[in-house]
Amino acid sequence: MAAKGYWIARVDVHNAEGYKEYVAQNGAVFAKYGGKFLVRGGRHVAKEGSSRTRNVVIEFKDYETAIACYDSPEYVRLLALRSSHAESDLVIIEGYDGPQPGS
Repeated sequence: MAAKGYWIARVDVHNAEGYKEYVAQNGAVFAKYGGKFLVRGGRHVAKEGSSRTRNVVIEFKDYETAIACYDSPEYVRLLALRSSHAESDLVIIEGYDGPQPGS
């Protein structure tokens, strides 16, 4: 079984009203690719380094699906919408399925 894939995004929204349209439309794209929100906003504290005001983690069945969702025509359209209302950092990363501490 392949390791899961994740989007890790940090976002500063400049135009909350315009960003709402991105949020309203992104669920259908994430559902198509089996995306699941693990973190969507919520409280946070930056213990090291820089921070943004909003943090999001989305889980996908594997790394390839996470990449395919980002590169899909549906998300490329939403990316254009989001980028005009927010500044973001987004990393797509492969999960880890190896030994864990204490095991």
